[in-house]
Amino acid sequence: MGSKEHENLLNMIKANAVPTHVAVVPDGNGRWARKRGLPRIAGHRAGIETLKRIVRTAGDIGIPYFTLFAFSTENWKRPEAEVSGLLDLLREYLDSGIEQNRENGVRIRVIGRRQGLSRDLIRAIERAEAETAACDRLNFQVAFNYGGRAEIMDAVNTVCSLIRAGKIAVALDEKDFSSLLYTAGMPDPDLIIRSSGELRLSNFMLWQSAYAEFVSCPLLWPDFSPEEFCSCILEYQRRDRRFGGIKAP
Repeated sequence: MGSKEHENLLNMIKANAVPTHVAVVPDGNGRWARKRGLPRIAGHRAGIETLKRIVRTAGDIGIPYFTLFAFSTENWKRPEAEVSGLLDLLREYLDSGIEQNRENGVRIRVIGRRQGLSRDLIRAIERAEAETAACDRLNFQVAFNYGGRAEIMDAVNTVCSLIRAGKIAVALDEKDFSSLLYTAGMPDPDLIIRSSGELRLSNFMLWQSAYAEFVSCPLLWPDFSPEEFCSCILEYQRRDRRFGGIKAP
C-alpha cells in the first residue's frame, strides 16, 4: 500500500470511533503454501511477516488492544513436524522481536495454557512479557495453546478451588468470573476478524465475543494486507452496535 493511500485510510478510520480491542483468527497459511507447492510451515512463516505488518498498522490506528489466535488447544492434533515448526516460530518471534516491539511501544502478553510447553519456550514467553511490560502504545496478546472452552473450564475449576478454600462466596457475577479468565484486565473484543473466508469462531474467545462484531475476509492470511485490515476497521465503524437494546429515535 502506498504511503499516501495508507495515510488516507488511517485518517478515515481516526475520524470515527476506533475499536478498543481487535482480535484476529489468521486462517489460511497452509492453503497459501499448498497453492505454491511449499510445505505448510512456509505458509506459517509467511504469516509471521503479515502479522508484523498488521501489528504496526494497529499501532498506527491507535487500537489499544490487539489479539492474535496463534495456536489452539486442538492444533496439537496436527502432524508432529508442523506442530514443532509452529512452536519454533513462536520462540523465534518472541526472541527476535523484543527490541522492535519495545521501540514501537508494543507490550507482549501470551494467553493460554502453558502446561505442555517446553521450558525453553516458557522462558522465551516470560522474557518477552517482562522486557515489554513497560510499553503502553499497544497491548498485543498472542493466544497460544488457547481454547475458549479450556479457558472457561480453567476459570470454573479456579472458582471451585476458591470456594473450597473459603476465599470467595458461592455467587459470582460476570465481572467476578471475567477476572478469572486468561484475558483478565482486558476489554472484550469489539471486532473479530477472520481471514480465508471462513465463518466460525473455532473455539476462540467464546465468553468475550458475546457482543463482538465479526468480519470475514476472503484473503488467505499471508495475503492479508494493512489495507485489508483498514477495510475491516471501516466495516466495523459502519455497524450499528446496540448490545441487545435499541437506540432512541
